[in-house]
Amino acid sequence: MAKLVECVPNFSEGIRQEVIDALAAAVRSVPGVILLDYSADPNHNRSVFTLMGTPAEAGEAAFLAAKKAVELIDLTKHRGEHPRMGAVDVIPFVPVSNITMEECVALSRQVAQKIAAELGIPAILYEESASAPHRKNLADIRRGEFEGLADKLKQPQWQPDYGQPVAHPTAGAVAVGARMPLVAYNINLNTSDLNIANSIAKIIREKSGGLKYVKSIGVMLEERNIAQVSINMTNYEQTPLYRVFELVKVEARRYGVSILGSEIVGLAPMNALVDSARYYLQLENFDAGKQVLENCLLPGNSDE
Repeated sequence: MAKLVECVPNFSEGIRQEVIDALAAAVRSVPGVILLDYSADPNHNRSVFTLMGTPAEAGEAAFLAAKKAVELIDLTKHRGEHPRMGAVDVIPFVPVSNITMEECVALSRQVAQKIAAELGIPAILYEESASAPHRKNLADIRRGEFEGLADKLKQPQWQPDYGQPVAHPTAGAVAVGARMPLVAYNINLNTSDLNIANSIAKIIREKSGGLKYVKSIGVMLEERNIAQVSINMTNYEQTPLYRVFELVKVEARRYGVSILGSEIVGLAPMNALVDSARYYLQLENFDAGKQVLENCLLPGNSDE
């Protein structure tokens, strides 16, 4: 069976549909690659793509999309709620089928080197690909964002893994790595007070002593005039979605605030949602492998 890898590049554009469509076209131009999903958020001014293919296919699609992003995105004119340091901000590779994490790490290095050499964008390896422990966490790499990148790259501890220690004038830098599946999960609050969202984000995130495998920040959704707790869950098996939701609800209540709703950005593993269904419905003796219809339709799962 073919080796399959998932790639989830994030681009610093969530408003101009023609640019988002051009990025999608670049991904689709690679034979064999499947563009599973792409979504854009105008408040974050960011789009998230999910594509799948063999290592060679996924790597080429990520590179061509990065090349298109350099052509069409100018970070000197970019404004959005989500932190960013690059036109193509982050490129993670995720093992899916018949491929190891080590192979995804090797792929991430190949793509990072090609982006630096051919596009002139300094590349920093992160997560499982990180060249040093302090470079593993994406938030640490991105801290200071595009505006502070020129000074940051001059520091010995933040020299890029590939490319010169000079930010691309309009495309910044890129973080490339390999990681396990991540769930991008946002919770919207019925308040316009960003300080409340920031306070809750600090409480729930692992780095501040909160829930393990949780990264979070507070952002403002200007169009809706509400604050959001924007979350990346790096291991939904160890810290499930419902646990994060319940903790945010409890903390929001301290401020007299409630949850308006939540959203998942891009694709999420089915078990991440099944776990929440099991919890909230208090399902007894539930077997997702046998009782979820779609699971029964997968090859090898049917008794017939």
